[in-house]
Formats: sequence, structure tokens, C-alpha cells
Amino acid sequence: MTTPRVMRTAPAFAAAALLLAACSGGGGDDAAEEVDTLTFWTAQTTPERVAAQEEIASRFTEETGIDVEVVPLAGADQNTTLLANAASGEVPDVILHGWEQSPAWVDQGILDQDAAAELVESLGPDTFADGAMSMVTVDDQPSGVPMDGWGYLLLYRADQFEKAGVEPPESLADVADAAEAMRAAGDGGIALGTQPGDAWAGETLEATLLPNGCQLAEGGTVTLDSDACVEGLELYQRMAATAGNGELDVDAARASYLAGDSSMVMFSTHILDEVAGFDPNNPVTCDECADDPTYLSANTGVVTGLFGPSNDDAVQFGNVLQLSIPEGAQTEAAKQYVEFLMTEGYADSLGMATEGRIPTRLGTPDDPTEYVDAWATLPFGADGGDRSITDVYGQDVANALATGAEQYVRWGAGTQDALLASVTIQQQVVPQTVGPLFSDGDPAQVADDLRSAVETVQQDLE
Repeated sequence: MTTPRVMRTAPAFAAAALLLAACSGGGGDDAAEEVDTLTFWTAQTTPERVAAQEEIASRFTEETGIDVEVVPLAGADQNTTLLANAASGEVPDVILHGWEQSPAWVDQGILDQDAAAELVESLGPDTFADGAMSMVTVDDQPSGVPMDGWGYLLLYRADQFEKAGVEPPESLADVADAAEAMRAAGDGGIALGTQPGDAWAGETLEATLLPNGCQLAEGGTVTLDSDACVEGLELYQRMAATAGNGELDVDAARASYLAGDSSMVMFSTHILDEVAGFDPNNPVTCDECADDPTYLSANTGVVTGLFGPSNDDAVQFGNVLQLSIPEGAQTEAAKQYVEFLMTEGYADSLGMATEGRIPTRLGTPDDPTEYVDAWATLPFGADGGDRSITDVYGQDVANALATGAEQYVRWGAGTQDALLASVTIQQQVVPQTVGPLFSDGDPAQVADDLRSAVETVQQDLE
């Protein structure tokens, strides 16, 4: 069997009404008053993850005497509910949310950036991954504390590549060439987003365009029609043509790779437990897997960073969840809870979904790698086993994944274009515009249409 290798690492308003009564943590400055209860909104909403967060919160209560109400609330509902609550002066105390929500919330005056800066300073700025810290920075100041993240990977069938005489890919051009070669060999090309209007197609597009140096905007100017973007779209179009019949969304792409119908897949780190056969809801079904459920993971190569013809440095698309404190929250107690989640409760928080919660705080001032070292040994997968990512994929892959947050990039993150990127991503402007690319449309025209669509968003923000 071929061992894995690491290549260049590098809303509904009704919901708001239902939750208003339960989300009334706002109490302003609580330095001189006793706090009985904190309200914690979390984007980790599955029942098992809510239960895990409640268990961690109970430990905080035992230590401090402060109860924590854990309120599961997905991103879109967080947006509408928070805006309504802020208008009435009733806000949660701590929110776990995606980085892309921060620029808009800062623009609306909702987040307490001073509290965020104080927390980062207290925990130690140098203990955080540079890429994650840059991502949560808005207007040169932290908008929250980066808690964890996940990055996009290219997974490929090392056994099929070897049999077909195709070299493992390192660059975007390699991926396109390999997808066409593997398709011609009858092993299937690459599974990635090809469904117009689908949010996941927007993710895989961004994850492909960024390594070629394609930026959404630079210095306030929309640049999606740049040569790098047109070239990136051309490469994506070539890849998409090998994806097989039909339009692929996230579920179809994952199933294609697990079944052995695709030789490559572009996916987030969340797929790692499924490839390993650790998720009964998404089983491995490749022909060889019937006799050996470990076959797919043992023959999967992992690429954590790609580069393109227009960019020599490998980069990795990544996403970060952050802990933020709104203006009007019970600030001092909220800071105490965030510090608990980033210290005593940190490893257990990561272990809720190890493959999708990669540490963005790498360690402590006294032990700079404490948390990445702990993460690499945590069990992963939905089947409740005790195997770690290191056990299954090897130390090199685990190391590359654990340090990925150092290099995570997203369009506009940490720049003056963050708000534009935030709104563009949340409105799904790119996937709603890129449809012609999947039906042999001219990449240059698609790039021009993308630029125009994002400029419309920009005008609406002015």
C-alpha cells in the first residue's frame, strides 16, 4: 500500500422571536456586580456537540459558580437574532461564530473589540496561529479570539495514480492535468463543487482561485477579472469537466470519493474521518473497501497547500471560528468564560470534532506546542473509537494539519476589503454568478460577470 504523503504545506426572523427570551445576557459592565448566568451562542449545533459544550460549561460553573446557558444557533440565525437583540439591548455574552460574520458586526457596532484585544493579550498573542489571528482582525484590532478552524485539502488515490503512472499533484496545473489523465484512464477525475448557486461550490472555487493569487479585491478595487482569476477559472473549468455526470454538491462529491468513483476530491478536513471509515452515516463503499475498510485511508494522499501558475507560494483556504463578546454583554464574566474555553476547556472543545476543529491557539507561553501536540493525539470520528489522526494518516499529515492555521487565507480577511468579502460570501454572490463556467462558458466572461456582481455589492455598502 502507498502511504499518504504531504505535498507543499503551506434566516429566519421567527427564530429570532423564539430566542429573544432565552438570550438576554446583556448586562453591561459587570465588574462591580455578581453574575449568575452567562448566555453562550454557539454555531456548533448538532446534538452531540451541544451536549459536549454543556459538559464543558458545567465545569466552568463548578469552578466559578456562574451558570452558562448554551444556545445552539446557526450562522444565518445568529445574524438576524443578534441584530434584533442588539436593537433591544438584549445580547448574548459570548458567541462562537464564523470569521466572515465579524466585519459586518464590527461595522454595525455590535462587537466589543476592546474586550477581544484584552483577551488576546492576556492569553498571549504569540500563542495564536498567525493566519487565524490575521483572519479575525478587523480595522487593525481583534474582533474576537480565534478558537479553532479547518482547512481545505486535496485528497487523491495514491494507488490509482501509481497504477496510471501519474505523478502526485503539487500545483493547480498538476491537479487539472491529473484529473484529465485519471478520467482518461477510467478511474474518475476530481470531485468538487459544480452546482450553480450552491454555497459549497463557492467554497471550492475560492479554495482553488486563492492558490493562483486571485483576490476578490485589493485596496478597495474589485479584482475578480484579473489575469490570475481568469487563469484560475480556466483551471477550475478543466477540473469540473472531469467530475462526471450531474452537478456535484458537498454530499455528492464526498460520496463519489468514498465510492472510488473519483480519483481526487477537494474537501475540508471534515472528510478525514469518513475516508477512514469512522462515520456510519457516510461509509466507505469503494470496491476494495468491502474486504478492508481501511483501504481508502491507507491509499489516500493528502495535499494541504497548492500553488498556481501565477503564484509560487503554496496557500491553504481555511475557515476560523472565533469567540466574540458583544457590546452590552456581561463583559468581565464573559472574558472569564472565554479564557476558560481557551485553556482548561480547550482540548475537550477541539475533541468534539477533532478533524474539523484544528487548534488556532497552538500552545501556551510556557509550552508553545501544548495544544497542537494534544490535538494530534485526540480520537476522531463519529463511531466513538480511540484512534487519532496521527494513528491513521501518520505524523507528517497530522503535523501539517495541526499547523495549517498558520497559513489559512480567505478573500479579504484581515484587510480593508474584509467587509466587502464578508457580505459577498454571506450573500453567496460567487456561486450564484459562476454557473456558465460549468456549461463551457468563457472563463474571461465569467470573471467579468463576477467583478460586476461584487461591484454591485460594493455600491450597496457605500
